[in-house]
Amino acid sequence: MISVLLVDDQAMVRSGLRMILESEPDLVVCGEAENGSEGVRTARRERPDVVLMDVRMPEMDGIAATRALTEAVEDAKVIVLTTFDLDDYVYGALKAGASGFLLKDAPADDLIQAIRVVAQGHALIAPSVTRRLITEFAARKGVEPAQGLADLTDRETEVLALIARGMTNAEIAEELFISETTIKTHVSHILTKLGLRDRVQAVVAAYESGLITPGG
Repeated sequence: MISVLLVDDQAMVRSGLRMILESEPDLVVCGEAENGSEGVRTARRERPDVVLMDVRMPEMDGIAATRALTEAVEDAKVIVLTTFDLDDYVYGALKAGASGFLLKDAPADDLIQAIRVVAQGHALIAPSVTRRLITEFAARKGVEPAQGLADLTDRETEVLALIARGMTNAEIAEELFISETTIKTHVSHILTKLGLRDRVQAVVAAYESGLITPGG
């Protein structure tokens, strides 16, 4: 059973999400919160498998709450919900440690699948809208050095660049003519050397370091 915490300042939104999620046999809503600070407190208490986090909320917004949550709760998995697919807040949330994001008007099936994917430890970077968002806002932030990038091997740097283009392990393996198991090892080394939580942060780091440029 996958436990989910709902963090949104609109009661009707939380009610709708609860109805959708609890219609699935493997999902259960373990709690609700109407702002970021309450969400962090509830997550510390309930230890949900996945947190659905609204971006714009009173007291503590979704970015600050995501950062606080990922720092306080080991292996916290946050999916950010936003109204707009090009929302500067979402870029900040990804940097803060979110595992991905979805639009609030996404189909229910997409939401359910996203929760299952993130609960398994994966990150939501495959959808084209996610790649577009990261490209858009990485371009606005300017180039920042990524600590540890120089420590990557040539192959690891190559793999990181392909991750940043939104490719899956299987696609990278096919591109480089090596096994998917080897790719998984490279990804693990990349995350460790760069001190990153997951593939989403790896994508952000690749753009910010200048390894990948928007449209490149």
